[in-house]
Amino acid sequence: MLDVCLLGTSGMLPLPGRWLTSMMTRYNGSSLLIDCGEGTQIAIKEKGWSYNPIDIICFTHYHADHISGLPGLLLTIGNSERTAPLTLIGPKGLQRVVNSLRVIAPELPFEIKCIELTEPQVHFSINGYEIDAFKVNHTVACYGYTINIPRIGKFDPVKARELEIPVHYWNKLQHGEEVVIDDKTYTSDMVMGGARKGIKVTYCTDTRPVPSIVKNAQNSDLFICEGMYGENDKDNKAREYKHMTFREAAKLAKEANVERMWLTHYSPSLVRPWDYVDSIKNIFPNVIAAKDKQSIELNFEDD
Repeated sequence: MLDVCLLGTSGMLPLPGRWLTSMMTRYNGSSLLIDCGEGTQIAIKEKGWSYNPIDIICFTHYHADHISGLPGLLLTIGNSERTAPLTLIGPKGLQRVVNSLRVIAPELPFEIKCIELTEPQVHFSINGYEIDAFKVNHTVACYGYTINIPRIGKFDPVKARELEIPVHYWNKLQHGEEVVIDDKTYTSDMVMGGARKGIKVTYCTDTRPVPSIVKNAQNSDLFICEGMYGENDKDNKAREYKHMTFREAAKLAKEANVERMWLTHYSPSLVRPWDYVDSIKNIFPNVIAAKDKQSIELNFEDD
């Protein structure tokens, strides 16, 4: 099970009832954050979730509306008696940006590990999260992120009995460990079926439509995508500032064959984004204009 909460949906500046960009996930006791705009702490508190389990923070880019909430959040996490290391991931320059922001948060009881992205596509395995960072197209270096929660195959007790493997070794084989019995080596592939469908979430903001989004979002259970402009007359503005319209986001969702899409990162001038959603449902029907603290519990498919 993966919990997903879109903490803030505003682009550029916070508004009453609309905090700046941030998304949080929870899986197996470990929380992951993508972006940390102003108001992120308040949104987490309003949602009733905890700061302490945040182990990973991924940044799409370093415009203020995506990272200005970081110093305060670091202090709050520090005050929660956390001592385990915190991993930060972001485009090249992350260490410099974080060190600059930490001038106002200098003393923390935990280590910060910075991972800087320099390649178009990078993969990480952290705390059960399989994370793919992929480069998109904004006015500065910017990345989208796909989060996968893999699911191993089913254990086959019939095969295990045929191989005469004692029951007390089954758990080890289920968790990928080798077992040696009377000089015979048994591996998990001998008793496990093929991998089953996991859970997949893709998140991207501040970008023009690019093929890397479609590639990485393919068959996602949830696609969270920027919808800076819902109005029909904002195409030129979207191209100029390297953002996306609702219609462009819907086309990406259709191409990527995602299960559902949440729009986010609205222009401050877009006061009622949900008024424009019906106009794109002919392109991609399962779409909503997400609101702050929109959340969902994603579960593995039943066998």
